[in-house]
Amino acid sequence: MFQLLIPDPPVHAYGPLLYVHLATIIPAVFLGLAVFVMRKGTQWHRRIGYVYLTCMMITGIVTLFMPAFVGAKLWNHFGFIHLFSLLTIWTVPRAIINARAGRIRAHKGNMIGLYIGAVIIAGVFTFMPGRYMHSVFFS
Repeated sequence: MFQLLIPDPPVHAYGPLLYVHLATIIPAVFLGLAVFVMRKGTQWHRRIGYVYLTCMMITGIVTLFMPAFVGAKLWNHFGFIHLFSLLTIWTVPRAIINARAGRIRAHKGNMIGLYIGAVIIAGVFTFMPGRYMHSVFFS
């Protein structure tokens, strides 16, 4: 009767990297949001925060190996969106270091910047024409 047509992912270009990326970024969207709304400093805040940061670090590393297909490229591989991968790889350890050192304002800034930059802004870019998520939702 009704069939949801989802285009095949560009496996020829990304291989299993696309699936690893989706398997880490989708939970990170919700885990990061949960950490933001929950009470800070609790054991649950730390536990969910570590899972969130682990997902973000994995996705940051994995996306470096995924070539850009939209826009200008550096070395025929890296695109503008890879800057968000570097932001993630830099920010995750900084956030942990700042939290452990008691620099809570710096930790909070790291977390807000990471979520806005690497989840929201980069997420919006993934829905641009020519990208896989655009084809999933808009074709």
